[in-house]
Amino acid sequence: MKNVLVIYYSQSGQLESIARNIAKPLLNSENINVLFHEIQMEEPFPFPWKSESFFEVFPETFLQLPRAIKPVPQEILNTKFDLILLNYQVWYLSPSIPINSFLNSPEAKNILNNTPVVTINGSRNMWFMAQEKVKVLLKQNNALLKGNIALVDRVGNLISVITIVDWMFSGVKKKYLGIFPLPGVSDKDINESTKFGDAILSSLKENDLDHLQSKLVQIDAVKISSYLLTVDRTGNKIFSKWSNFIINRKKTRKFWTKVFKVYLLVAIWLISPIVYILHLVFYPLKLKKIRRELEYYKGVK
Repeated sequence: MKNVLVIYYSQSGQLESIARNIAKPLLNSENINVLFHEIQMEEPFPFPWKSESFFEVFPETFLQLPRAIKPVPQEILNTKFDLILLNYQVWYLSPSIPINSFLNSPEAKNILNNTPVVTINGSRNMWFMAQEKVKVLLKQNNALLKGNIALVDRVGNLISVITIVDWMFSGVKKKYLGIFPLPGVSDKDINESTKFGDAILSSLKENDLDHLQSKLVQIDAVKISSYLLTVDRTGNKIFSKWSNFIINRKKTRKFWTKVFKVYLLVAIWLISPIVYILHLVFYPLKLKKIRRELEYYKGVK
């Protein structure tokens, strides 16, 4: 009997749906015992979000400052797992506060120690640098990263900003104004994600998780946009300055958070298109470097 743990935190239900669809082949297999653990905060985050509360969590999210989470059930703490499926969201180009809080907890150190892990993220589109941060946290917990799956919103960058914001602040997954596409990872991609579970199950049964990522890449578990990778890196540099600045402004934090909100809107609608144009211009000159980077982010090293 092999034991598999599925960890997730989901506000809208999208990530839970992804987690359960990928786990389906494992649940339906003999000799595989699957346990689910939903991370719960001592002080839950709101959904739908209010604008003020959404921007208020920016500094702590980016600086990866953990908050209190509810205890992990004893059944999980007492079980030695053969594989962990770690499902997470990306907030402000970083792992969400709930997943970061879990990965910084003593329980995580116990659960993840010397245990194979497959990371699974459901995000708008930029997950690359967040995955790098998750890698660091997994290494701190002596976990063994064996695979990565990234499910994203497939529509254009600026369109997805509009639709995701409407979803976050309304709490309703709908076509904005009746004309925009549905926000988030498509139902088709979520339903078809069971194919990743099939690959995971096959590798688990063969006791060969070292070659799992190559199987996942072959079935489109990871797709990389060199443009979005550039935006992600640039955003991380800018967010680093803003988060450190805001968190040290105790008395004027609310004011500077509002300034950051305005800046972010300007960056999305004015700066990111400029970055896109520059990316197109210099793309041919950086082709070899870009190819190396794309191969790196498809892997788990």
